[in-house]
Amino acid sequence: MQRAIGLAALCPPATGAYSVGAVIVGEDGTELAAGYSRETDPREHAEEAAFAKLPAGDPRLATATIYSSLEPCSQRSADRTPCAQRILEAGIPRVVIAWREPSLFVADCVGVEQLAEAGVDVVELPELAGGARAANSHLGLS
Repeated sequence: MQRAIGLAALCPPATGAYSVGAVIVGEDGTELAAGYSRETDPREHAEEAAFAKLPAGDPRLATATIYSSLEPCSQRSADRTPCAQRILEAGIPRVVIAWREPSLFVADCVGVEQLAEAGVDVVELPELAGGARAANSHLGLS
């Protein structure tokens, strides 16, 4: 999770978006891919950036864990797949987050609930939320 929080700090600050880092780790503990918000595109989310570095249908995802500094989004504009849905489509069985998405841009993010309802093991590490919030100081969140 510390790596994901560190990646969030690399995000170009944007007044209309969170700075998020994501790391996909294989069953053996090796990093499969990592990404951060706006890494290659101003609308790119961290999970999206990490998935883009892996082949579609990578069999290692079936036993992987994704660490995200912020709760995976549950809704996006019509032409972008929400990150919670991307995680479900990839078949990742475990998601670890540091911070639940505040109601700044979306009134009620339900990424954690969507993942849990689909049988994904979701772990929240609130003791690390401060680091995730710090990467988003440009948004005036406390």
